[in-house]
Amino acid sequence: MSGNTPKMNVAQKLISSHLLEGEMQPGSEIGLKIDQTLTQDATGTLVMLELAAMHLERAQTEVSAQYVDHNLLQEDFKNPDDHLFLQSACQKFGLWFSRPGNGVSHPLHQERFGAPGKTLLGSDSHSCAAGAIGMLAMGAGGIDVAMAICGYPLYVKMPEIWGVRLSGQLPDWVSAKDVILEMLRRHSVKGGVGRIVEYYGDGLAYLSAMDRHVIANMGAELGATTSVFPSDEVTRSFLRGQGREDAWSRIVADQSAGYDVNDEIDLSSLEPMIAMPSSPDNVRPVREVAGEPIYQAYVGSSANPGYRDFAVVAEIIRNRSVASGLSLDINPTSRQILQNLVADGYLQPLLQAGARIHQAGCNGCIGMGQAPATDRISLRTVPRNFPGRSGTREDRVCLVSPETAAASALAGAITDPRDLQSVMSYPRIDDPAEPILNTTMLQEPLDPEDSSRVELVHGPNIVSIPAFEPLPYELEVTVALQVGDNISTDEIMPAGARVLPFRSNIPAISDFVFEQVDETYGQRATELRDHGGHAIVAGRNYGQGSSREHAALAPRYLGLRLVIAISFSRIHWQNLVNFGILPLTFANPNDYDRIYRDDQLQISTMIPQLRNGPQAIIENSTRETSLIVEHTLSERQIEIIRTGGLINWVRENQ
Repeated sequence: MSGNTPKMNVAQKLISSHLLEGEMQPGSEIGLKIDQTLTQDATGTLVMLELAAMHLERAQTEVSAQYVDHNLLQEDFKNPDDHLFLQSACQKFGLWFSRPGNGVSHPLHQERFGAPGKTLLGSDSHSCAAGAIGMLAMGAGGIDVAMAICGYPLYVKMPEIWGVRLSGQLPDWVSAKDVILEMLRRHSVKGGVGRIVEYYGDGLAYLSAMDRHVIANMGAELGATTSVFPSDEVTRSFLRGQGREDAWSRIVADQSAGYDVNDEIDLSSLEPMIAMPSSPDNVRPVREVAGEPIYQAYVGSSANPGYRDFAVVAEIIRNRSVASGLSLDINPTSRQILQNLVADGYLQPLLQAGARIHQAGCNGCIGMGQAPATDRISLRTVPRNFPGRSGTREDRVCLVSPETAAASALAGAITDPRDLQSVMSYPRIDDPAEPILNTTMLQEPLDPEDSSRVELVHGPNIVSIPAFEPLPYELEVTVALQVGDNISTDEIMPAGARVLPFRSNIPAISDFVFEQVDETYGQRATELRDHGGHAIVAGRNYGQGSSREHAALAPRYLGLRLVIAISFSRIHWQNLVNFGILPLTFANPNDYDRIYRDDQLQISTMIPQLRNGPQAIIENSTRETSLIVEHTLSERQIEIIRTGGLINWVRENQ
């Protein structure tokens, strides 16, 4: 190796090996080759409709997999009809199909398809979990995933690389969830914006592949582009257990490789942590809030999906009973993990103690069942606690580790699990060396000849994506809504059993947009739709959370043309662009207070202004004032907005 070869960290190696366009300079646009894609049913129906609109014949990726994990409740025809549609789309386009009840997409994908050194793009913000095994894995809006399936590059802003050195070993009663909660305590839900978090150091030797999954998964809550871990002997051991050791390769940072930003966590200094309602960064030590009564303890989700996450709970509550009046909900994350828990005797103590066992899937994490009682504390090992996400509007969801959930379930109140050390030893549990493998509910792609004969199965709830017109040369819009900081996609486009069944019907799901923020928004937006459309004014980190493109597509259907914010979440910003909505930021954040609801805004010669530089002028004709706004759009993205969205742009450039 030449002495002049630059030293690279893991993230830089992954990016450079997939770089198709651009330079690896933070903030500049780069195009990346995507090897694998992941879609789930809450977002995947739109992806499949987009593939049909693009006339795709067969997926151009190495692996593309569609999981049914979010919408498992079959109260009427809508969800089962969509499941059949997704299955037919997989057969037609050459994708793997994971049937309802097989489990949550992220741990399943890591078990069956994850491979160090590969890129993964998922229509779910927690697709970044695959960074646990040395992948460059990112969440994105569904249409970006559809483009990747068609063979197009993924375009993103080159992030800074944030190196977090881990030293020491986690103490008893402290686990991986406490590591990421500590990161959120330090850095907030905005701390990772524009960055890839790379974990390294001696402490990695004590974190299993699924421990790393917990940390990488909730990098989405930091706002990070993704998180990455090296691929080392721990990764190799995990893949060996899944019968896929041949997929392993070593990927570690070069000696003396540097980072743009640096941090360090001494694992041995950590204690049990809890994110209080209603944000993942409202983090405190468990001991500070111990004693508050709880209604529910919930274990599972993509944020704590591993075998040990359930087995440690079973050992903690073995020969004990959950507190009277408390619901202990066990949410297995894959059929395979559930089968191994049964085989190893961990289901019996859960049942005996009074736990409720649910089918393998996302379930309560996305508000699909297991909703807590009104204004009662629910301790959950899920990744998010945004208001109402649980399915209960007046919820009080807290994010905790499995250990804290189990100890609190026994006591009926928030409990520091270290309080149990006087009555029992901490149960350290390793993954099975040779786990039972179960691929029964995973259907492989058809061969091309058979695929060509497949017809898509359209139920009555599946409606084609609305067509949108190009952006006008002169934009005149009314401010229909002004919101504050950290507005999540759950607040823009709610999830849950009442709303998500309409995910493949944009006109129907649009009735729910912003209902938690302003119930009058939908009606007012509809009235403005034929009069130039409307704008939204927002604070910092607008659109954090889920990658669901419905949070951009449904407001666009209602006439949204412009969002002015102090700052945006990465995925939602890209989703706005993809559907022809102009995202601008205030040059002076104080100008946020100079615009009000119902103000009339004008941008003249808009496309030329965008092309001429990073700033534009907006006239507020109601206040007779003007303000300067900024953008970071590339020429390609300006063209996408000009044409009215990515689908129009693809058609125009075919």
